[in-house]
Amino acid sequence: MVSRTSVREGVRALQSRGLVEIRAGEGAFVRDVSVETLIEPLALVILPHREAVGELFEARRLLEPAIAALSARRATNEELAEMERILEEQAREVAGGRTGVSQDSALHAAIANSAHNRAITRIVSALMDLLSQSREESLHTPGRPTRSYEDHRRVLDAIKRRDEVAAHRAMLDHLIAVETLVTGARGDERQRPGGPLQKKPVKS
Repeated sequence: MVSRTSVREGVRALQSRGLVEIRAGEGAFVRDVSVETLIEPLALVILPHREAVGELFEARRLLEPAIAALSARRATNEELAEMERILEEQAREVAGGRTGVSQDSALHAAIANSAHNRAITRIVSALMDLLSQSREESLHTPGRPTRSYEDHRRVLDAIKRRDEVAAHRAMLDHLIAVETLVTGARGDERQRPGGPLQKKPVKS
């Protein structure tokens, strides 16, 4: 049996998170909350562990290739045009000797948005925020901005072709390359040959 004190404390905790509304004389009522309200605690859980860059990259490897595949299926023509605009801007930045870090972030966000799933958008945004420093450091490595642009071009070309498998593969390759540069590790190589969208070899 749960004590009344424990129940009151639990209700107050839910109220502080905006999940429950307490009305005097009436009781506690579950609020109609947005997806953003439910996803926000994820960032709060991850924030104290900024040193766990490898784990954050692992999360990106699990999420973003699948998101790129969803983008290949769901992106509107307007969203594809916006991605192309961002990528062209990144090309100009890189050609001018700059890192293109803003465009890097904007493209990943645009791909996430084009999956048309608000939970995905919020999760990717939280991950990108947590990795912002390491991403900027990696883009100061000689040759990295050009490689980043080329990787992004592969991803976007696959999305524009509506090729979900190629989009998944291109994004995974990109993330593994960045992780190798940032952490010195090669990433989970078990992800490379497999994955939910990998085509199976044809038996002869």
